[in-house]
Amino acid sequence: MVSMFKVLKEQYDNFHLINRLAAYELKSANNNNYLGSLWELLNPAIQIAIYWFVFGFVQGRDPISYEGGGTYNYFPWMLAGITIWFFIYPSITHGSKSIYTRLKMVSRMNFPLSAIPSYVILSKLMPQLLLMLVTIIIFQFMGIPINIYYLQLPYFLVATILFLFSLSLITSTISTIVRDFQMLVQSLMRVLLYITPILWPLGHFGDTFQFVMKLNPFYYLIEGFRYALLGEGWFFIEHGWLTLYFWAVLLVFLFLGSYLHVRFRRHFIDFL
Repeated sequence: MVSMFKVLKEQYDNFHLINRLAAYELKSANNNNYLGSLWELLNPAIQIAIYWFVFGFVQGRDPISYEGGGTYNYFPWMLAGITIWFFIYPSITHGSKSIYTRLKMVSRMNFPLSAIPSYVILSKLMPQLLLMLVTIIIFQFMGIPINIYYLQLPYFLVATILFLFSLSLITSTISTIVRDFQMLVQSLMRVLLYITPILWPLGHFGDTFQFVMKLNPFYYLIEGFRYALLGEGWFFIEHGWLTLYFWAVLLVFLFLGSYLHVRFRRHFIDFL
């Protein structure tokens, strides 16, 4: 518990520096491209088009219906869920290698190592906000207007950031000690895209299978964004048990990640 509060205090004390490093990280990532930061939108757009063609057009998906009465064609349904995935995926894959790839640089600075995953995740948040804005604009032309359930978006965005940070504390610590673990994380994230109900609706399966799939914390985040963007209801209230489960998992990850990070960070330099 002491480690957890220590790590959280380090984030608070270095918040402004984390923001500056996140902005630098985003700028340097696209510095050598002719289109620059435009690739932050083009890359997701290309992937979305491919996923829609394969899972929607080729397979001829029927419209997806919700208990609240809403029925949606496959494209807006998929878009509402996959938008946040383009924040989750790079945050985890880059967050898992964030410490050992930057350790030499920050070792010369008066900067806590626990803040490295924070600014890496924050650098992925900036393009995500723009992508969400584009998604909302597209929905206006598709007859899915802005609704009161958009008020959930800040909640789910904060929940996503905290979950990604907690998970990245674990993965970045283990990856610094055992480099092969980072490759495992990348492979698992590729698989997770297809076993999480992002590209396919969960309602077509039995109750037992649905229950197991809902235990995936990413289901809570993705479906929460869907409910908000499509105007289906207050997801975190209507699925209260999932909300309690998600935050319990998050706290366990944060506690475990903080403990591992504080326990091993003085030895990180030995693993370079």
